[in-house]
Amino acid sequence: MKSLNFAIIGCQHAHIGIFIEEMLAMGHRCSGLYEPDNTELADRISLTYGLRQVREQDELLGDDVDIIGCAAINCDKIDIIERCEQAGKPIMVDKPAVTGREGLDRLGEVLGRNRIQLGMLLTERFRPVLQTARRLLAEGALGEIVHLAMRKPHLLKEATRPSWHFDKTQSGGIIIDLFIHDFDLLRWLTGKEIRHTNGYMSKAILPQYPSFYDGAGLQVMLEEGITSELYADWHSPEGCWTWGDGRIFITGTKGTMELRLEGDPLAGSTAGMLLMTTDKEALRQIETDAPSGSVTADFLNRLEGKPHLLTHRDILAASEAAVDSDERAERVIRSRPSH
Repeated sequence: MKSLNFAIIGCQHAHIGIFIEEMLAMGHRCSGLYEPDNTELADRISLTYGLRQVREQDELLGDDVDIIGCAAINCDKIDIIERCEQAGKPIMVDKPAVTGREGLDRLGEVLGRNRIQLGMLLTERFRPVLQTARRLLAEGALGEIVHLAMRKPHLLKEATRPSWHFDKTQSGGIIIDLFIHDFDLLRWLTGKEIRHTNGYMSKAILPQYPSFYDGAGLQVMLEEGITSELYADWHSPEGCWTWGDGRIFITGTKGTMELRLEGDPLAGSTAGMLLMTTDKEALRQIETDAPSGSVTADFLNRLEGKPHLLTHRDILAASEAAVDSDERAERVIRSRPSH
């Protein structure tokens, strides 16, 4: 692939560093970064990667820029996606791309027109532990998949979060923001579509942010009767060295599998651990496959018409499931006993 010029429009979350690092590691060049509000993060990222900051986003939509990366406030991303469509620029966004039904409809229209390619930092697919799990499932190691449970507690660090994170209109809320990863994994691991969800989002902390909910749980039905339970919260203790102790449990007709993603001291800081028990073998740890590509390399493969994992259909399906689930979820506010 020829060397590309990329630019960053919107720098509200450090996740954009994934895209920047992976692009630079592949030999591509950053033309500049635009972020009008979160100057603290923009300055830090600019200093870390040696990026030039600009005052007008149109400076980064000219003919000399090939691709855009975006980690704007969640509710603003669809505007930037549409602006990139007008300029003919492919764009990689941090998740989620939209925060509600109106944005989802607009996203569907952009993808339906197919004038540009859209990528999303759905990085979970590219973890070696998850790629190994998917290979084993496809080989029938657990027989037929019966159930999947995903537990993803998250570290909040309230003092370091921008104010928009606590406003559901701007952030999308816990289901849209966090479960979009899980919906993508459910479809990818099983090869089945999501048919129905129901559940709740709960609020136990931060009454000063009335639309911020800190816990959520969903029951999910996929095709062919495969079931799933999803849980996430913002209650990981401050002492946790990473975002939380994330785990996935998969039950099949011939065995079970547990994936320890991060936050478990036995699994290490980043590599993850895969444990499996089957009708024929006792509990054992499975060596994970070697890393295979990255979310950014996969997107560039799509731009070149090469084989790739993540498609427009995947992005839209995960976004649809997240928005649908958010709309259906019961809102629960924890009552506190009076004294």
